[in-house]
Amino acid sequence: MPHTAAPPRGYVFDNDSPHSAAHHRHLEHALDPLTLDRLTGAGVAPGMRCLEVGAGAGSVARALARLVAPGGRVTATDLKPGRIAPAPGLTVLAHDIVTDPLPEAEYDVVVARLVLQHLPRRREVLGRLARALRPGGLIQIDEFDADHEPCLLAPTEEDARLYERFTAAKAALMRASGGDPGWGRRTAGALRDAGFTAIGIRPHVLVRAPGTPALGLQLHHLAQLAPRLAEHGFAPAELARLRALMDDPGFAAATGVLYSVQARRPPLPDTRHAAPPAPAAVPEANEGNPEPT
Repeated sequence: MPHTAAPPRGYVFDNDSPHSAAHHRHLEHALDPLTLDRLTGAGVAPGMRCLEVGAGAGSVARALARLVAPGGRVTATDLKPGRIAPAPGLTVLAHDIVTDPLPEAEYDVVVARLVLQHLPRRREVLGRLARALRPGGLIQIDEFDADHEPCLLAPTEEDARLYERFTAAKAALMRASGGDPGWGRRTAGALRDAGFTAIGIRPHVLVRAPGTPALGLQLHHLAQLAPRLAEHGFAPAELARLRALMDDPGFAAATGVLYSVQARRPPLPDTRHAAPPAPAAVPEANEGNPEPT
């Protein structure tokens, strides 16, 4: 697959930022257990060929490579794949899922986690992923519904309002970049519309409390977005208060719902035992009867 060295489009969080290594580490600790449990439960097994798009730092791709060994192969793609460490059975590619080609009917499993919600042409990309799957193959899309990330505990009501103002601004910045923060709740319907069958949905909510990977993610979101938040009306004192609030033992919040959605590309119809076509009807001869008038 050739690649295009294009800048990220519609993606709020940059793989090359000073915060990205910690960001990916928190993602791995917070979400890999769910993602990999779903894949294992769906029967990912040795010998399979897998594709992960938007692989980030590659923790899921490396785990997949272990699951499909021996004999299997995993391709991990990202616009900026420099943080994906090599591993046996793993091919790493710089690839733009929006514009670069994918081989058709190549993979048994396709995985995309927290990718499509950032892409303006997400339904088009979903169609391309469908064509990359072999008939009967599995797709797993894990996406947040980030439209609602409530504060559950805060020292004051003012703190709670400040936190929810931050999460609303984060969602607005995603929309301004062409993303859809509510994509998680629309994923199953989009898979159905793309022709997938056997759709299975598992919702999951994480608590953001001090010391948890989920809160670590939010702190890195705040750090990356601070300049843009300032442009959207957050005063320096408010940004400092948000950082202190999320370190306060009296603080807790919930993530939006993470929807882990699996589906299958329909298998080709089995024609081995199909009945032969009926012979074409032959008009009977009219013996001795006059033609009707």
